[in-house]
Amino acid sequence: MQVSELGVHESVVAIFPPERLRDALADRDPDVRVVGDDPDDLRTCDAIVTFEHRDAFLDAVDWVHSIQAGYDRFPLEEFEERGVVLTNSTGIHDTSVGETVLGMMLSLARRLHAFARNQTERVWDRPAWDEPFTLDGERLCVVGLGTLGRGIAERADAVGMTVDGVRRSPDPVPHVREVHAAADLHEAVADARFVALATPLTEETRGLMDGAAFEAMHEDAYFINVARGECADQDALVAALREGTIAGAALDVFETEPLPDDSPLWEMDDVVVTPHAAAAERDYYRHIADLVGRNVRQVAAGESFVNRVA
Repeated sequence: MQVSELGVHESVVAIFPPERLRDALADRDPDVRVVGDDPDDLRTCDAIVTFEHRDAFLDAVDWVHSIQAGYDRFPLEEFEERGVVLTNSTGIHDTSVGETVLGMMLSLARRLHAFARNQTERVWDRPAWDEPFTLDGERLCVVGLGTLGRGIAERADAVGMTVDGVRRSPDPVPHVREVHAAADLHEAVADARFVALATPLTEETRGLMDGAAFEAMHEDAYFINVARGECADQDALVAALREGTIAGAALDVFETEPLPDDSPLWEMDDVVVTPHAAAAERDYYRHIADLVGRNVRQVAAGESFVNRVA
């Protein structure tokens, strides 16, 4: 495969200006330009870097790169049938997502989210004496110990938290005290003050955090989701929050995005809502340029793609 013409699809504007990525890739071997959905425009490209899938890609190019780590929105079987390569951006979000989750835990523990809400109404009010707590010594269970989960674990360990995790393999993971098998999820989350979900969306992880999982958590525990909305049963989560089964949540992903106006999650006191932005940072496009550039070099050298998923 030769990559002579590389298209940056305009859908990446959801994350960063496409021109930024185009310019960052300008010193690479292929010609790089911003493209839209015009089929004639796409056919001149050998590869596309995109945020969203388009069926037209399958007829036009040999390689598609998703600027997200998750690839559940891409029809893998069709890619394989057409012989189109799909790569993703796993491996670049450990710092941004790890810091976001740390910030979410700090906000809930130190009641910063409550102070921010009070500020909008000019309310000078302190929390009850026993509401704030420190993260030092608290237990975090990270469900999913890939790039995201490891980034979370490293930062939680740095502030003195006890970190356990859940993954398919029981192999040891840096900064994680104990690794539980997926079958032991309920046991793993039972005594954690925070449960952070960081798995990819697969048939095995869809609805992984369900009513039974929330029931297994302690009533003073908080649930954090930076995976995919479908990895947690949102109705069961709302019920757990309403009934006091868990204390609160910090949610970056949802079953329906944007989160509908009538969702009860918007108005719950101990729920932090962010707009699927845990990985957002100003250098995002540079990380994508480095990853895409590496694959361009791999292809030119006749070597395998990095992060190939189809």
